[in-house]
Amino acid sequence: MRTEQFFEHHGIVANPFAEEDAQTDPVFKNRCRENTFHPAWDKVFGDPGDPATSIVFGEKGAGKTAMRLQVMGRIAEHNREHKQDRLWVVEYDDFNPFLDRFADRLSARKQRDPAKVLAEWKLWDHMDAILSLGVTDLVDHLLAAKHPTGPPANRLTTSATESDPAAALDHAQKRDLLLLAACYDDSTGQPLTQRWNRLRRKLAFTGWGKALWRPWGEAALGFGVTAAVSALMGYFRAWGWLGGVWLYLIVLAAWSPWLFKCLSRHLVSRRVAKSIRVLRRDTVATRRLLMSFTSEDLQNQPLPSKPRTDDRYELMTKLQGVLRSLGVTGILVLVDRVDEPHLTGGKVELMRDFAWSMMDNKFLKQPGIGLKLLLPDELMEHLNRETRDFHQRARIDKQNLIPSLDWTGEALLDLANARLAACAGDGDVPRLPQMLGEGLSEQRLLDAFRSLRTPRHLFKFLYRLIAAHCNAHTDTAPSWQIPRDTFESVFALYSRDQAAVDRGLSAG
Repeated sequence: MRTEQFFEHHGIVANPFAEEDAQTDPVFKNRCRENTFHPAWDKVFGDPGDPATSIVFGEKGAGKTAMRLQVMGRIAEHNREHKQDRLWVVEYDDFNPFLDRFADRLSARKQRDPAKVLAEWKLWDHMDAILSLGVTDLVDHLLAAKHPTGPPANRLTTSATESDPAAALDHAQKRDLLLLAACYDDSTGQPLTQRWNRLRRKLAFTGWGKALWRPWGEAALGFGVTAAVSALMGYFRAWGWLGGVWLYLIVLAAWSPWLFKCLSRHLVSRRVAKSIRVLRRDTVATRRLLMSFTSEDLQNQPLPSKPRTDDRYELMTKLQGVLRSLGVTGILVLVDRVDEPHLTGGKVELMRDFAWSMMDNKFLKQPGIGLKLLLPDELMEHLNRETRDFHQRARIDKQNLIPSLDWTGEALLDLANARLAACAGDGDVPRLPQMLGEGLSEQRLLDAFRSLRTPRHLFKFLYRLIAAHCNAHTDTAPSWQIPRDTFESVFALYSRDQAAVDRGLSAG
């Protein structure tokens, strides 16, 4: 008997349990994302009008990625309904590019040991990565890039101010955005200088008149004096002046302001390129961009030129100011898949070193910024063993902590029924108990589901159970209910296999 026959008999048009990963699960993304939530959903999501930090610990398959996708879906809905009170979403879940670039900065001896690489990773490296993702997406948005890299939630609506950002931003905010782009724009679709100049024209930061020549006034002085001396020498045919030192001193004095500016910008650019360890910044390209600013525009401005968090906090505030003028009142940073970077290799100690650098109350409680940290449950044991100094710095008690993304047997049964209903044909409301034989009580079903613990295990088990039942019957003699003996034997086999997998993971 084919599984399609079994499902069609119960009014189900698609297999609800075929996929195990929310990222690739069409049933979840198209049919269940809007109405099937974990019991802790409200505490994790909070109020989009006032984004707050939440720290969630959950084992593999407990639904962390599904929760992240649900958060993005709700934010997209919120952004559609509140065009002037939106949230900017930063998906901080692909760490490999940042870690690879970071490791390239270290010595060959340290690169060979992932523990030594992650020991060098600091909070400001996380902040640089988040700023890079947010700024790159914002520049994509303003330049209407064909292949934007950020979350779709950021591009669901376009307000009148965003269609003309030059009108929405004042001079200081345009300068802030261009400085952020010079330091953090990480698009690969176009050379940095070309893309930056496009953004400058879009913002109308330089135009005809005073704003155009001021950044290049020092060079204009050098060209003017050189041209004047050359004209005078040609007019009087005083070629003998070339043998005098005073002529060269005059020209050098005229060019000295530009040479000083060029040297100072180059030194700043080199420090920025050295300090931002998660990106590859070209010193020459960055210098060219900084040369386009006047000294007054750069005076007392924070730049990520030192290995510290102070400048990054100020740059975060500047990014918030720019977004606020564009109708975005808050930023939401979604941190997920900490166990997947190749440098961590799934080892708890390495995941801890990487994630713990974010455990700083000042970072987690930035006004207008909410961080959703979806972390592996193995880290919870390490959190409980941390010192008093760590807890004083992180203030975990203030971060909306979810110590375990547990699922009860009742919650998993409701989840299974919800997926069956989502895959049902018109007018059908299938329930899982209807597919099981009368000898299997609801209490036994709840006990079995409780031991499965996570949706991923539930889906794997139900898929295996239905497949085993269908394989035991022919098309000519189908059976539309799964007997208790089949349920118990498949459940025992699945539990044994999963215990062996768990032991292997623990040993690894």
